[in-house]
Amino acid sequence: MGAGLSSTKQPDLPPEYELEIQLTVQVAVEEVISAAQAAGKAILDIYSSEVSKWDVELKSDNSPLTRADKEANKVICAALQRITPHIPIVTEEAAVPPYSVRQKFQYYWLVDPLDGTKEFLKRNGEFTVNIALVQKDVPVLGVVHVPCQGKTYWAVKDKGAWLRQAKGQQERIKCAEFSIEDAGLRIVASSSHQSKETEEFVSLFKTPEFMQVGSSLKLLMVAEGAAHIYPRMAPCCEWDTAAADIIVREAGGVVLQAGLCDGNGKGLEDWKTALMKEQPLIYNKENILNPFFVVFGSRKQAAAK
Repeated sequence: MGAGLSSTKQPDLPPEYELEIQLTVQVAVEEVISAAQAAGKAILDIYSSEVSKWDVELKSDNSPLTRADKEANKVICAALQRITPHIPIVTEEAAVPPYSVRQKFQYYWLVDPLDGTKEFLKRNGEFTVNIALVQKDVPVLGVVHVPCQGKTYWAVKDKGAWLRQAKGQQERIKCAEFSIEDAGLRIVASSSHQSKETEEFVSLFKTPEFMQVGSSLKLLMVAEGAAHIYPRMAPCCEWDTAAADIIVREAGGVVLQAGLCDGNGKGLEDWKTALMKEQPLIYNKENILNPFFVVFGSRKQAAAK
């Protein structure tokens, strides 16, 4: 090689390897039920105390937060971390991980430690504890505990939906069967969130029986056949619905999207067009706000003409 010229050998760079890991874990449903019930007890201890001890405050979205929300969240998160230390937890009462992190979740817990804080504040008993296990974008396990009734509803994908009474008796639950054209259908809606879209939806039915209830109890009413339909034409988040969603599905019902909305409840799509697409709610979206949706029990197929 000529004078003054040199050769610098480039170092060998290691190849970019990826290691695929698959874990098989048994999740004991009884332990999740126990966590929900323990959270319910923590809530009732505060519920039965003086209002001055509830430590009520407003979050950034003006929704209420109480000491009961915080205590229930502590109970649930501690239990889930013990049951499945490797599965992440997304809860209403903690900062939500960015979507760049969440989109890689294979499984995660989705928790609303006290669903129906407004009903808690009204002291009407219409609040629940919601715990769901989500696989990618679909709930596969759901537990909803109703502290004031002592009831616990739960479901596992492909294993049916169940109700456990306060004294431990357990029974399988199923949605009521009906036709959309039937008169006198029982339609349940929110106690705290009404809208013109809800009124428009209800007006489509023949002499419906209209009921108003708080929290995820509305989905549970459809799951156990106490109501036929629940239209939600107001904003709510994924943790409000996931646990009861799988219970409805396993009881024979569906939870269908009815058009995007914003955080103020303004519809961004035509709800009728969206509903006709028959698309189920999905979870772990970039925006954790649910679209409008409608919960149906077991619908009979329309007779061919």
